Amino acid sequence: MTLPKFVDVLTLAAVQGLGFRARLVVEGFYAGLHRSPFKGFSVEFSEYRGYQPGDDLRLVDWRAFARTDRYYVKEFEEETNLRFYLCLDSSASMGYPSGGPLTKFDYAATLAAAMAYLALGQRDAVGLAVFSAAVREVVPPRSSRQHFRAILNVLERTEPAGTTDLFAALATLAERAPRRGLFAIFTDLWDLRGRVLEGLRALRGGKHEVILFHVLDAAEENFPFRDAASFEDMESSETVALDGSRFRDSYLDALAALKEDYRRELGARDIEYVPVVTDTPPAEVLISYLGRRRALT
Repeated sequence: MTLPKFVDVLTLAAVQGLGFRARLVVEGFYAGLHRSPFKGFSVEFSEYRGYQPGDDLRLVDWRAFARTDRYYVKEFEEETNLRFYLCLDSSASMGYPSGGPLTKFDYAATLAAAMAYLALGQRDAVGLAVFSAAVREVVPPRSSRQHFRAILNVLERTEPAGTTDLFAALATLAERAPRRGLFAIFTDLWDLRGRVLEGLRALRGGKHEVILFHVLDAAEENFPFRDAASFEDMESSETVALDGSRFRDSYLDALAALKEDYRRELGARDIEYVPVVTDTPPAEVLISYLGRRRALT
């Protein structure tokens, strides 16, 4: 499918207010989807029942009426099997500014806010957690549209800081979510691979569905550096001097190998791995990912 021209990242960055930015992303998503309605993240068909005065006519199964000459209404299970948790890495490395319009955290927050707006519009229960070495803040899942403001408030006031410990953060979240849920995790994966896998294993042990969005800055993805330069770890402040032109091929090979390792390791654990680069319009990410999910009719 050819994707339409979505609102680009530079234009989104100029928009004041995360809520408005999220709505623009969602509008682009719907414009590019070319099919409707969006059925939601967690609403699942349950059963039929007889029509009663006052029922929403949109829920009437007209095919059943044609077969039986009786009106039946579709019932759905809402918030009984699945809750949607947005989990954002807010460690210092997520604030990496390569000169692009949005940091990795800004980009992830925009994508997460758009997903929250979509899900709440379908009356799904949405929660939020921001973490670094530990969980920094949690917004419990709610399904009302007014809940969108509570999610935005946390995202807008969060500043990337501290080190990353995905195992500690995800293990804590697994303990706080006794009911089965869908966890969408946004992180740059700047952590030890073993710790990452342990944290994800803790979530899967609770029977949660897990999607991991691996968020990288365009400079991290393409390594455009050509001259000798000093590179600093934003979390440890450790520096290393490198000749960019000589190191570039080795870096890109190592990054490709890391992505393939995560794709294989997470796939074996039934965890969806979604690489994302911050120069990609967020609506394009939504349509390419959510368009594959069974949540779309």
